[in-house]
Amino acid sequence: MNANTTVWLWPAVAMAALTFLVWCRLYYVRLGEMRRRRIPAQALANSADVAAKLSDTRASDNFRNLFELPVLFYAGTILAAQVSSVSSTMLALAWSFVVLRAAHSLIHCTFNHVMSRFVTYLLATFSLWIFWALLAWRIWQA
Repeated sequence: MNANTTVWLWPAVAMAALTFLVWCRLYYVRLGEMRRRRIPAQALANSADVAAKLSDTRASDNFRNLFELPVLFYAGTILAAQVSSVSSTMLALAWSFVVLRAAHSLIHCTFNHVMSRFVTYLLATFSLWIFWALLAWRIWQA
């Protein structure tokens, strides 16, 4: 693996780290609420039970969200590394996606202001669209 590919993979590593952090937050909040409210684990056997019995689902909602649009990010970073299609613009777009998704997660898991969350989500999505358009262009040019 060359240095160019290694630099390219750091945004994907950062995105995975964000997902792990939100996972930790999810279980910290969930186990704390279960303990405080004396909710047995079996009472949360499915997502409908979780929604009905837990009052704070922000972190679990965000965790689930990190397996939606970011899947395209991971696929794009792997594809770009495979076809050696890394440019400084694409790297900047990848990092902007990660930073904006981190901001989205921070908002979602804390004060959860919907419009702030939406704006960060929209900006992250636009950066990913541009990233994929450039990747497609570079593949087509090859």
